[in-house]
Amino acid sequence: MTQRFEGQTALVTGASRGIGLAIARRLVDEGAKVVITARKEGPLAEAVEQLGGAEHALAVPGSAGDADHRAEAVRRAVEHFGSLDVLVNNTGINPVFGSLMELDLDAARKILDTNGVAALGLVQEAHRAWMGEHGGAIVNVASVAGIRPAPGIAMYGASKALLIHLTEELAVELGPDVRVNAVAPAVVKTDFATALYEGREQEVASAYPLKRLGVPEDIGSVVAFLASADAGWLTGQTLVVDGGVTLTGGA
Repeated sequence: MTQRFEGQTALVTGASRGIGLAIARRLVDEGAKVVITARKEGPLAEAVEQLGGAEHALAVPGSAGDADHRAEAVRRAVEHFGSLDVLVNNTGINPVFGSLMELDLDAARKILDTNGVAALGLVQEAHRAWMGEHGGAIVNVASVAGIRPAPGIAMYGASKALLIHLTEELAVELGPDVRVNAVAPAVVKTDFATALYEGREQEVASAYPLKRLGVPEDIGSVVAFLASADAGWLTGQTLVVDGGVTLTGGA
C-alpha cells in the first residue's frame, strides 16, 4: 500500500460503517489521520477501534444537518491532527420510498438538506478553517440515482443530482488550490442499500456487466484516488462506479 496521504488529515462523514468506513480505512491505510462522523456514538467508537485507535482516528458524533456539529468536526480535525487536507461528504439519507406524488414535503426538505445543503455547509467550514489558505481535496459521494431516473427513491436521486452539480460549481469556484470531485456508485452491499438487493442479489447483479454488486472497498479505492495527488489535474468530475450497469439500462 502506498502512503499517498502521509502527514495529511481527512474528515469523512457518515463513517461508522459501510462506504464511509471503507473510505476512512483506505485513507488510514495510505497514511492519513482521519476524523469520522456519524449520528450514533457507539458504532462510531467501534469504527475508531477498527481504524487502529486514537492514534489514527478521532470520532465526532452528531448530525450532518446540525451546523454546530459541522463546525465542531472541522475545528477538532485542525486542533487534534493539525490540518484538514481532505474532506469526504459521504452522509446520505433516504427515509422514504414511493411516488413523488405521495411524498411528504417535510421528508423531501430533510433529504435535500442532509444530502445536499449540509455537504455545502461542511465545505464552507473546511474552507474557512483550513482549505482556503492551504488548499485541499474534496470528494462528494453521490449516486447513479443522481444521473438517471430512480423510481421509488426519486427525491434521494434529486438530492444526489444537486450534490453532483454542487461538485461542478465548487470546482470552478475553489480552484486552483482546492479540487472538488464526486463518485456515483450503483448498488453497493451495505446496510443502507439492503432493500435494493436482499433476497435477490444474483438477480440484481445479473444486470451488471461485471456480474456482481459493489462492496464498500470498491468505492473507498476510487475516493482515495480522487483525493490524492494522482488526480492532481482532475476537478469537477463525477466518476461513475457501477460495475457497468448504467451501460445496460439495468437497475
